[in-house]
Amino acid sequence: MKNVKCLKCIKCGAEYEATPDATTCECGGILDVIYDYDYIKSVSSPEAISSSKDYTMWRYRPFLPVEESTKNPPLRVGWSPLYEVPRVADKLGFKQFFLKDDGINPTASLKDRASSMAVAKAIEAGYDTIACSSTGNAASSLAGNSAAAGIKTYIFVPERAPIGKVAQLLIFGATVVSVKGNYEETFELSKAAIDEYGWYNRNAAINPYLMEGKKTVALEIAEQLNWKLTDYVALSVGDGCTIAGVWKGFKDLYEAGFIDKLPKLISAQSVNTCPINRAVKTGEPWSPMEENTLADSISVGVPRNADKAIKAIIESDGLAIEVTDDEILAAMRETGRECGVFGEPAGVTGYAGLKKLCAEGKIPADATVTCIVTGNGLKDTANGIKAAGEPIKLNPSLDEFKETVMK
Repeated sequence: MKNVKCLKCIKCGAEYEATPDATTCECGGILDVIYDYDYIKSVSSPEAISSSKDYTMWRYRPFLPVEESTKNPPLRVGWSPLYEVPRVADKLGFKQFFLKDDGINPTASLKDRASSMAVAKAIEAGYDTIACSSTGNAASSLAGNSAAAGIKTYIFVPERAPIGKVAQLLIFGATVVSVKGNYEETFELSKAAIDEYGWYNRNAAINPYLMEGKKTVALEIAEQLNWKLTDYVALSVGDGCTIAGVWKGFKDLYEAGFIDKLPKLISAQSVNTCPINRAVKTGEPWSPMEENTLADSISVGVPRNADKAIKAIIESDGLAIEVTDDEILAAMRETGRECGVFGEPAGVTGYAGLKKLCAEGKIPADATVTCIVTGNGLKDTANGIKAAGEPIKLNPSLDEFKETVMK
């Protein structure tokens, strides 16, 4: 890979060759992909990318750690819509608002970006089986993307995973293991099984390439905004891989000279499960918390990418905000009714956090903001109904309709 210099440990600084099956540093630290920005600038430009007819995440190959000969995985991942919604900006009290709907990806979440990258790297490394642990979205995205590529999958999910996500896994033909425990216990079992059977590891804390797939959402936002970024980018945070990937994407563009400013990140977590935000606010090392929120995709008490996430929030001079489950449900209703986008609870937590920051007077009136919806609400219809309420139930009578609905 001419565009990649090496993999570098974020903990001890050790450097490694960027092999497709690389995992973690010998010290246990997570590896980061280091790019040759001079090379990238010599082979690409904003104009060249914008003229591409490949409307997937793979339009950004100059910024991705794949071999030139590697084919794009089959599913069409990426190039999700970015909507400007002026009435939300007016309602919340700032200048301009954009909503990035990543729930339209093939398996209905941003995690497809990481899984598409995992499939590409597994094929490069010659694997025929991939495995991971997940609260739901990473699992379904891996199962779908792997099925399309003809690769077997073993998926480990905590037993609380929503049935909609489990249904996706089973439809895609994955071997699904529902673990009677929390996400941390699920992760440890998946790690042990992967080590035992030698499968390709899709776990974000182990595989340095997954964040590179996730960062493509940031590259898209930049391009869709004509390479002029908003002041803030808000998103939900669970294990930390997504927010770290978003920051990596923006930094890569900045280092290559494709953009001239970096946004401030808004990290939104549940008040009940917020180890990353707590560390940012206290300045102390992160420590485990219980997993206690209806937003299952961010219900992560032991975040596996905490170090990268904390660094991203602090480097961006960002904001950390916690929201209640009720505030998350309200955000589901509001993004649906104001933007026409149905997000799952974790998918709209970024919006809930943004709304709370606005109420606290922490977003300037002249600010511009992008909010990322990371997953579709059809993955968790039970909480969708909880947020929106039950339908009106009537007999087939116009008189009853008039008396009940139109009174």
